[in-house]
Amino acid sequence: MNYAPLTKRHEEIAKAIVNAAYAVHKELGPGLLESVYEPCFCHELSKQEWRFQRQVIVPIVYDGITFDEGFRLDVVVEDLVICELKVVDRILSVHEAQLLSYMKLTDKRLGFLINFNVPLIKHGIKRFIR
Repeated sequence: MNYAPLTKRHEEIAKAIVNAAYAVHKELGPGLLESVYEPCFCHELSKQEWRFQRQVIVPIVYDGITFDEGFRLDVVVEDLVICELKVVDRILSVHEAQLLSYMKLTDKRLGFLINFNVPLIKHGIKRFIR
């Protein structure tokens, strides 16, 4: 599918996200829990003066009914970009499908799947656009 280009703001946020992931991985390396990487990743974003929310609960609307037991987003930056953080041996298609579904259901155009359990973080960052 062809999508409209991302805004300059989206691209600025994307750069900040990648920089934050690199900084955290450089300092901590692989092998820790997601609960360790998430606050450090968010700290790096705050140092760059980006607004973010952690563990954002999103209700699901189904058949005209809103269910509070929806899903939880790891990090949302500037209310525009979803970051799903992982610590896994490898990214599976189910992880990608999860992020793409989150993006669709929240109407976000840009998302990142970041796996910190890699020797080189460049192999752990996947960018998704819809």
